[in-house]
Amino acid sequence: MSARTLRLFFAAALAVVLVLSLWPLPEPSPLGTGWDKADHVAAFVALGLLGLPSWPAQRSRVLAGLLAYGALIELLQGFTVHRQGDWRDLVADAIGIGLAALAFAGWELRRRAQQQP
Repeated sequence: MSARTLRLFFAAALAVVLVLSLWPLPEPSPLGTGWDKADHVAAFVALGLLGLPSWPAQRSRVLAGLLAYGALIELLQGFTVHRQGDWRDLVADAIGIGLAALAFAGWELRRRAQQQP
């Protein structure tokens, strides 16, 4: 898959995560795992696994940007009447980002090992 295609999917995923994070959904959401923190981890693993291969040379910027994005979502939730920001959600986001970084690093190591004779 080309970097351009990955970037389009990444942008779409960012938009979906933002909408789902700010939209009033019934509790528990039919779109989630049933546990809010697991939903955050899953969302940010997905974002990381789309963002990191989109800009492989900018790994630290992608990871920092995703953490800032998670913080922005928590801040924006504070301005809604149906959601509230929670620092524990940001921790769950960071865990998801870390898991994505580990998975991507493992994928890169495996790819490099397969390229060597």
